[in-house]
Amino acid sequence: MVRRMGHNLEQAMDEVCKRLRFRAWRRGFRELDLILGPFADAQIALLNESELDEFERLLDAPDQDVYSWIVGRSTAPAQFEGGVMGRIQAFAAQMARPAQEISPP
Repeated sequence: MVRRMGHNLEQAMDEVCKRLRFRAWRRGFRELDLILGPFADAQIALLNESELDEFERLLDAPDQDVYSWIVGRSTAPAQFEGGVMGRIQAFAAQMARPAQEISPP
């Protein structure tokens, strides 16, 4: 993906990240937008090139399938198991935990 985008690797990576963040937030399936959007905002800069490719392939998959894989209703295909999918699942689980009250000292 990034290899094909030109000579300035840093600029190309920035463009790829912007495009993937946009796609993550605008899937058209609100529940999935609210998982993938915040994940992309928080984690995309930490993904390496192969992980960015994997994330892009995931964004190409049907919404209902991706949501089912993330929430554990069905098993993700082997091409998506672990890696980025594991990170998204952990991120979604963390988001689902209720905020703990902070008690005064």
